[in-house]
Amino acid sequence: MRYLYTLAMYLVTPIIVMRLLARGVRYRDYHRRWRERFGFYQGPTLRGSIWVHAVSVGEVNAAEPLIKALREAYVNAPLVVTTVTPTGSERVRQLFGDSVYHVYLPYDLPFAVSRFMQRVRPRLAIIVETEIWPNLYFACKKRGIPLMIVNARLSERSLRGYRPLQGLVRSALGCVRQIAAQSRTDAARYRLLGVEPARIVVSGNLKFDMPVPYAAVQAGEELRRKWGHLRPVWIAGSTHEGEELPVLEAHLQVLKRLPDALLLIAPRHPERFRLVESSVRSLGFSMATRSADRVPSAAHQVFVIDAMGELMQFYAAADLAFVGGSLVPIGGHNVLEPAALSRPVLVGPHTFNFEEITLTLISEGAAVRLADASELGTAVLQLLRDAERRKSMGMHARVVFDSERGAVQRVMELIDKQLQE
Repeated sequence: MRYLYTLAMYLVTPIIVMRLLARGVRYRDYHRRWRERFGFYQGPTLRGSIWVHAVSVGEVNAAEPLIKALREAYVNAPLVVTTVTPTGSERVRQLFGDSVYHVYLPYDLPFAVSRFMQRVRPRLAIIVETEIWPNLYFACKKRGIPLMIVNARLSERSLRGYRPLQGLVRSALGCVRQIAAQSRTDAARYRLLGVEPARIVVSGNLKFDMPVPYAAVQAGEELRRKWGHLRPVWIAGSTHEGEELPVLEAHLQVLKRLPDALLLIAPRHPERFRLVESSVRSLGFSMATRSADRVPSAAHQVFVIDAMGELMQFYAAADLAFVGGSLVPIGGHNVLEPAALSRPVLVGPHTFNFEEITLTLISEGAAVRLADASELGTAVLQLLRDAERRKSMGMHARVVFDSERGAVQRVMELIDKQLQE
């Protein structure tokens, strides 16, 4: 199975490269540093590094408190952080600057993986959430590099997707020394993939340990002063194709009752910024953008956040948050970000990426699940007109967030154990 998988990887690599080039038409960062995708890196050859892989923005944000803990605990070990996407790369630079060595993870081709290992030479490999790359995993085992999956999650959908390759996946996971699962449900799904129970622990969600960004809170307060504390404001964060139109239609519904309401909308992917702006204009909204106007005025009805890494301050500035990726079957995005800021949360029916925490927020009265997009406008309007309910939901959201903290310490204890063996 591994040989067949490797052959398939070689066969599809030209298609992957073409897709990379196509995406680069809209977002030029996909054209830069492409040699890293094949294991060719600039910079020094490291020795004894600690390597953390976080595929994109969400995983980098989740890994932030862990990476900071690693920097403090292992000051003499080079710290390597890999991503797959340019947006993830940009987030690494924003959070850590030159304090970590950052490159793209190579494609799962034996020669590319080998070059990566020769340059990075990790003493420990840490995969954040779920990225199962068989050749990479086997390379770690061959070189005697302890491999961990932390903040591990596995949705029912992903579990079904792995079943046709279960033998290969089981063999790859056999290279993993320790899996630190987010929840008991995730741990059970890893066992169904054939992982020995002794190698799985439930450590909790690292995202609960992200620092409450007081700078973002202050920036959000400054934004509110500029557009008025009494103005009704809601945000649609991390939206995808198929969600912006329902969001804009919901805002039209809100404006009928609250003419001064403001919608903040933050598309998930930078290559879609211009398309979303075009959609806003086509519906006749008075609009502003982060890149051109910085902040909206009283005359603007929609503000497009066409910038990366600024979502938290806009969550802090809003009265409530709809978290995207949930009206379409993407699986939802991080509901903990608005929860940490005591903001009421709205989600659609598709939240399998964050199912357990979403259910907890709903059960504790901190979040509302919409059956479909048609309910969004009514739900937003009801909350914007009910300050007491927003306050209650926000308080419950923060209580849930605070009660679940401690995953970083538990994961650090597991890491210390691996490095001492």
